[in-house]
Amino acid sequence: MGKSIALFGTSADPPTIGHKKILEELSKIYAFTISYVSNNPTKKHIEDISIRSYLLKTLIEDLDNPKILFNQSVSSQWAVDSIKKCKEIYEFNNLDFVIGSDLIKDIFYWKNFDKIILEVSFYIILREGYPVESNTLKMLETYKVKFKISTIKIPETSSSNFRLNFNCSNLPTSLIDIVKKNNLYESTKLVE
Repeated sequence: MGKSIALFGTSADPPTIGHKKILEELSKIYAFTISYVSNNPTKKHIEDISIRSYLLKTLIEDLDNPKILFNQSVSSQWAVDSIKKCKEIYEFNNLDFVIGSDLIKDIFYWKNFDKIILEVSFYIILREGYPVESNTLKMLETYKVKFKISTIKIPETSSSNFRLNFNCSNLPTSLIDIVKKNNLYESTKLVE
C-alpha cells in the first residue's frame, strides 16, 4: 500500500485562519496535502480565481511545510476532473478528498458522483453548525462511499464571515497586508 495524500480544493474567497489550520493538521496526517483554488459552480465568488489562488499560494509558502503543496494545475470546477488531474501528476495509491461537513450532502449531486466514489475516500472536516446528519450517513453507506470524519478542530470562522464583517483577525497574518494594500473584498464591507 502506498502513501496517502489529501486533495484539498477550496474556493478560498479569501483563505482564512480556518484554511490555515486545516492545512497544518492535514500535514500531520498525510504524506502530502495537495491544495488548489477552484470555482465552485454553486457559489458566486467575490474575487477572481487568479487572486484567490495567489492568496492561497502565499499562505502555503508562508507555512513553509514540504508536505503541503500548492498546485493550481489540478483546479477544476468539477471534483472529478481535479481528482483525475491529481492522479495523473502524483503517483500515490490512496487519495482522500477533503470536504467540509457543510458540503458533504451535496456530493450525491456532483458531476460523475458514481466515478468519484470509486476513485477517492472523503475526509470530512466538521464545521461549526454543520453536523453530519444521520440521513446523510445513511446515504453515504447506501452508496458505499468511503469516508472518514475528522477530529480536527478548526477556528469558528469562514470566508463568508470575513466578507460580512471584514475582520482581519480571521485572515492568516501573511495575507492581511496583501488584502488591505490591494483593496480586496472592499466592496463587501458593511457601510456604517
